[in-house]
Amino acid sequence: MRGLWLEDRQLRLREDLPIPVPGPGEALVRVRLAGICATDLELRQGYYPFAGIPGHEFVGEIATAPDQPERRGERVVGEINLPCGHCAPCRAGRGNHCERRRVLGIKDQNGAFAEYLVLPLANLHAVPDTLPDEAAVFCEPLAAALRIPEQRPIRAGERVLIVGAGRLGQLIALSLAGGGHKLQVVARHPRQRALLEAAGIPWIGEDGVTPGAWDLVIEASGTPAGFELARRALRAAGTLVLKSTYARRAEIDLSRLVVDEITLIGSRCGPFATALERLQQGLDPRPLIEGRYPLAQAITAFAAAAQPGALKILITPEPQPPSGVSTWN
Repeated sequence: MRGLWLEDRQLRLREDLPIPVPGPGEALVRVRLAGICATDLELRQGYYPFAGIPGHEFVGEIATAPDQPERRGERVVGEINLPCGHCAPCRAGRGNHCERRRVLGIKDQNGAFAEYLVLPLANLHAVPDTLPDEAAVFCEPLAAALRIPEQRPIRAGERVLIVGAGRLGQLIALSLAGGGHKLQVVARHPRQRALLEAAGIPWIGEDGVTPGAWDLVIEASGTPAGFELARRALRAAGTLVLKSTYARRAEIDLSRLVVDEITLIGSRCGPFATALERLQQGLDPRPLIEGRYPLAQAITAFAAAAQPGALKILITPEPQPPSGVSTWN
């Protein structure tokens, strides 16, 4: 099997990887399309000591599912956390925070930048026939965006600022637009600003951020400078949501957080079913696609995704069917 391999912060394309074998309750998924996100780039910079196949945003097709053979051929997206099911968080219904969880393409589980991957059937959500691959591949990051109002409901009239108008920041803006609150996005690059304008979402430059003016600030830049800007923008007793992982450490004035009674929320994975519903209802992330590369050019795709202001870069595997599995239409 062909796949992109990450080890010691180095990427290389491998042709000798074994096709994974699904265990009980699992499915072998043929990857149709996968997206590069900021976490993938941070992994390469050492965010987490992962060795294996990265990638966790994907849409695919079930090739084999020994326990549910009737699902073969089903087009799916997949939740990325694989909980143990037995630890205290799992027993409390918090499987996303399982003490021994594996995470697709991030921790102890090979990911989507390959021809095939394996996930539990319980993690897989069927993609409606009306939803194209190019939209469905955004399900995972859109679900992450939708986690924010689950954690902190947004009231009508509140001032909401998103710091960072990249891949995730744009999705957060699309998911929150039209909610009766006053939404603005800090955007640096012309293409980012043009996309926001096309969606009817107001943007401002960094010099337009008034200190202490926002009730809720969402930090989606993943940079220490973005965190500092977000913190300055927030009013006393406001809420700061951290939506990005950081490869580098950030200096934080903890005393100011205490004195200003700031609520700090870490935000991660979200509801896939809701994300699929929003996509079906017309939320269209496809304008965010900036490039599409075959798996053979995955390293070039990573370089493109790492450029300042880059939006969504997609990787398209073109796998051969494994032995014993017939071809797909």
